Amino acid sequence: MAATGVSEAKEDSMRLQGIAWIDNVRKALQLYDDRAERKLMDAAAAALFTACKIEDTLKKSREILCAAYNLRLTQADHLSPDDSHFETHSKAIIGLERLMLEASGFDFRNRYPQKLLIKLAKLYNFNKETTAKMAYNMCCDLYRTFAPLKQTTPTMAFACLELSARLCGTQLENLQGEGGFDYGRWSTSREEVMETLLDLLDLYTHHRASTIVGQNYSLDTFIGIRITLNPEMSANGYPRYTEWVEEKKPLGNGTKASPATPDRDITGENREGSNRRRKQSPPMRPTSASESRGRPGERGRDGTVRFMLDPERARREKAAVADYFKVEEGTMAVECNDVGRRR
Repeated sequence: MAATGVSEAKEDSMRLQGIAWIDNVRKALQLYDDRAERKLMDAAAAALFTACKIEDTLKKSREILCAAYNLRLTQADHLSPDDSHFETHSKAIIGLERLMLEASGFDFRNRYPQKLLIKLAKLYNFNKETTAKMAYNMCCDLYRTFAPLKQTTPTMAFACLELSARLCGTQLENLQGEGGFDYGRWSTSREEVMETLLDLLDLYTHHRASTIVGQNYSLDTFIGIRITLNPEMSANGYPRYTEWVEEKKPLGNGTKASPATPDRDITGENREGSNRRRKQSPPMRPTSASESRGRPGERGRDGTVRFMLDPERARREKAAVADYFKVEEGTMAVECNDVGRRR
């Protein structure tokens, strides 16, 4: 987000708009098997196009674009998928689809919390018309957060069941056994379920109008549930995010070195050599297909350039690979018999 200059609130708003776009087009195409500015529409259309292929519900990219376009028009003005209006946009969708497949590692093993949710609702004797049905809708709202990328299927199913039970005000004790919540059986933990609960509550608090369940309750209802969960988090020391790694800031120019990397004086000779290499190296810039390409090993073109800030580490790496760059030259004398040539 820092690289693109987009704030966190703007990113959340764009993500929810894209999900709403997918949902509207899905309904227009009658894709009811699984609930699942221009650049925003391209990404949403490519995601829906990829999902159709993965779920064996084949739809052409033109059909998806046509359904989205016709949503804004009357029945008399509808276009057909073969219209030339969708030609350029369709190619862009196919290109984005390839990027999404590569980013996912071509892993099509989708795991849905809805299937396990139904089994858990039966196991814990939840009312299927109230609590279980609301939990099912929460699973669809859950895809408006990052929880499906962070949590396992049992974690999401437990979180939706618990939040649904809290909203209905009944049957919360069904999830609790003699020793508390039975999370060990499903290879999850209370911390992960709590994180998912808070993700859902944040969604219903800040983007209630963009959800299925949030529109049926007031903002004070979700804030009240959040207040009841805060004492449990404080008493048990649960973190807001279960898996969190602090980013280490790299040392920059002018930063004092740590004891492991002591400061070293740079002589005038080294400075001159460094300036000479800096002048000789070409600027780093992307090349287009029409430009002439340099040699494969040319610096700054096709190879990877590394900048080493630790001089001691640079010396160790240079010494480790020095044997592979040695040029050995020698003189070898060969005696030849010229008798055959004279004959």
